[in-house]
Amino acid sequence: MELQRSKLGLLLGFLVLSMASLSTARFVVEKNSLRVTSPDKIKGEYDSAIGNFGLPQYGGSMSGAVIYPKENQKGCKEFSDFGLSYKSTPGALPTFLLVDRGDCFFALKVWNAQKAGASAVLVADDIEEALITMDTPEEDISTAKYIENITIPSALIEKSFGQTLKKSISSGDMVNVNLDWRESVPHPDDRVEYELWTNSNDECGVKCDMLMEFTKEFRGAAQILEKGGYTQFTPHYITWYCPQAFTLSKQCKSQCINHGRYCAPDPEQDFSTGYEGKDVVCENLRQLCVFKVANETRKPWVWWDYVTDFQIRCPMKEKKYNKECADSVIKSLGLDVKKIEKCMGDKDADSENSVLKQEQDAQVGKGTRGDVTILPTLVVNNRQYRGKLEKGAVLRAICSGFEETTEPAVCLSTDVETNECLDNNGGCWENKAANLTACKDTFRGRVCECPLVDGVQFKGDGYTTCEASGPGRCKVNNGGCWHEARDGHAFTACTDDGGLQCKCPPGFKGDGVKTCEDIDECKDKKACQCPECSCKNTWGSYDCSCSANLLYIRDHDTCISKTSGGSKSSAWAAVWVILIGLAMASGGGYLVYKYRLRSYMDSEIRAIMAQYMPLDSQAEVPNHVNDERA
Repeated sequence: MELQRSKLGLLLGFLVLSMASLSTARFVVEKNSLRVTSPDKIKGEYDSAIGNFGLPQYGGSMSGAVIYPKENQKGCKEFSDFGLSYKSTPGALPTFLLVDRGDCFFALKVWNAQKAGASAVLVADDIEEALITMDTPEEDISTAKYIENITIPSALIEKSFGQTLKKSISSGDMVNVNLDWRESVPHPDDRVEYELWTNSNDECGVKCDMLMEFTKEFRGAAQILEKGGYTQFTPHYITWYCPQAFTLSKQCKSQCINHGRYCAPDPEQDFSTGYEGKDVVCENLRQLCVFKVANETRKPWVWWDYVTDFQIRCPMKEKKYNKECADSVIKSLGLDVKKIEKCMGDKDADSENSVLKQEQDAQVGKGTRGDVTILPTLVVNNRQYRGKLEKGAVLRAICSGFEETTEPAVCLSTDVETNECLDNNGGCWENKAANLTACKDTFRGRVCECPLVDGVQFKGDGYTTCEASGPGRCKVNNGGCWHEARDGHAFTACTDDGGLQCKCPPGFKGDGVKTCEDIDECKDKKACQCPECSCKNTWGSYDCSCSANLLYIRDHDTCISKTSGGSKSSAWAAVWVILIGLAMASGGGYLVYKYRLRSYMDSEIRAIMAQYMPLDSQAEVPNHVNDERA
């Protein structure tokens, strides 16, 4: 009885909270484009809401023929019970099954259609209203079996559009439509920002199991994208507050921290046993702080390691869901336990926790994203993901958020997309001989862009022409020009002058692209035309020889006598004789100069000395100074 009253109190408290939230909640319906291609009378684009289960083809599109069943029109029973099958035959368009809303879950309608062979499902609304998101029911053992196995996309369409399709089909028209998810996720640049709203609780049933499985499977791809700088990932955790009237109740005290400000439901929904909601809030907070500390060390991807290891090593079932086990995981990953504890703050304080307060603020929708109200929720480029939380499907949604041609290699694997360049080269230019192509595979399809090869940029429209341009162009397939080699001689029509033209080299004639033919200089009398010359044509050139004792001068196209070389030698000999004579004359002149200089110096010295000391061979020099004084 006491347990029932506790549950009633909990339900009442959170009912008040839920009603308060719903009154201001903002929901956004994610849509994809639906185009009717035939018949002409209903051709055009229509809105449709993406189902929140199955595998939407993010970044791609599907074409199919719409069929409205004559029986089981709501799809709540198996179509095989009515002898109906919608499996596509070879060469035929896939079947898009149109069913009516009502009487059973959306997911069950899609599951029955998938088993009957349909490739996609359109659910026609039964009332005129704004489109809503078809979500999964609360999962139990019976619903979980088919929900996790739904692999086809589905969409909800408006009642009026559904009636238009039915009318056209009943009149015998072939109704063809194209479902397009290429613009379902914005793709403005070369980095994708995405966030996962998750929970550390591992005892909440099928959805918790699915979330834990996804985290383990997606960790590798997420870390590759994050380490390469391709994505910016942020984890988030939903928290609720306890209404003021219930903050002192047993229910709020067991489920909340910081005096009712941050709460989580009891994991087992039983207050008398097991873990409490506040244990979940504390672990959610710890995981947020793990991300924050790891991000400060520029290793935000460590969050994936911690969450995965904590799930494996610290499960609730083994009574290890506690701080001690969490700290051991943190230490094993080389993170600072004290920094994380400081980040978490005091859970008993009657004050706000800055980390959890930010999480509550982030739950409110902004821009193109609605409020986050359910777990798990994935948001890519501020657009909520719809569909099964499965590695391949989520990776496809993230890859669709990159600007075309900027996708990382992981997005171009065969598990995620089809390489359209493998089929007829995507209709782009190619040079099979040089193994060059303008086709560039992208996540959304392909683009035709002239390639960049070894630093040389090809230019053209990418579809019919691509020509090498700029310096170094002749290194790549000879710039697309003619080239040939014979007998150890090679010629090319490519000139590395920065232009794009091909010009046959001297000795050849032609267009320079496909052909360059040898010119017969001898036959055309373009060289070796002197009377004494004998001409012989060669590939790309010619040989010219002179008769008798003559030598051919190619620059002047003439023959001269080989003996002229003797007079040339005599001239050089005369030059050397003159040079030697000049050198000797210079040497003799230098010696005469030295002798005369020395004689002059001697006479000067003798004259000076004679003034003070008369020499024997010289008469006494009169002393005019003494005479003047006398």
